[in-house]
Amino acid sequence: MQMEITKVLNNNVAMTENESDQEMVVMGKGLAFQKKAGDGIDASNIEKTFILENSGVASKLAELMKDTSEVYLDISYKILELARTHLSYKLDDYLYVALTDHLSFAITRHKNGIEMKNPLLWEIRRYYKQEFQVAQKALDIVEAETGVRLAEDEAASIALHLVNSQLSGENMAAAVQVTEMVNNILTIVKYYFRIELDENSISYERFLTHLRFFAMRFIRKDRADETYDNFLYEQVKQKYKDAFECTERIATYIAKNYDWEISNDEKVYLTLHIYRITNRHENG
Repeated sequence: MQMEITKVLNNNVAMTENESDQEMVVMGKGLAFQKKAGDGIDASNIEKTFILENSGVASKLAELMKDTSEVYLDISYKILELARTHLSYKLDDYLYVALTDHLSFAITRHKNGIEMKNPLLWEIRRYYKQEFQVAQKALDIVEAETGVRLAEDEAASIALHLVNSQLSGENMAAAVQVTEMVNNILTIVKYYFRIELDENSISYERFLTHLRFFAMRFIRKDRADETYDNFLYEQVKQKYKDAFECTERIATYIAKNYDWEISNDEKVYLTLHIYRITNRHENG
């Protein structure tokens, strides 16, 4: 079956469909030169192929490629291939659009001498270590392809795009909100117990993962039905009094700033996580 062009994005990039009727982006030098929808594609010209599972992405990509070089789409493709080998979760197709657009803008800014600081650099580097490591390698890819070395602040921005992919289609503001909520909850715990948390401990990693998904549930307005085990709730409340009181402060913060009353089930989970990380600290 010969592939036919469904949409020309530019001389080197076109949309087509595979045998399963899935939308695909194909890239190659001169692949779509003087071609139009309905024309066949010479397979020997195809250098890269990637399938789009999200049908809404193709039109956004087509719009973006009207005035954006395919160099940045190619770089995004390489970064996402790298990310897929290092991150355990599925990456949303929209990243092709978001990263291509971001890189185009970032490199143009850099060439114009405009460097923008990322106010969340410190938090992103600490709380999203895997994504940040991938993003640092992404800067190497950018440099190899363009000769431009972007600042570490841009690694934080790329990492945030990867984090945002877990929100599947939410905007970048959502990823920022998740990061800020996680950061503020950790700050409440540290201030309440007047300690620094052991960021290398398994307990800390588990707590961090829990907080990320807790924040994502808020962003997605995903309110799971509460099972509420009253006996367990009362037991945890009595046995881990300090951790529970800290959880209550977190609940107050969430209610005040996000208008979200967290469930008793959630309070049990938070209390157990908080006890684990603070008890580990006390025991050295």
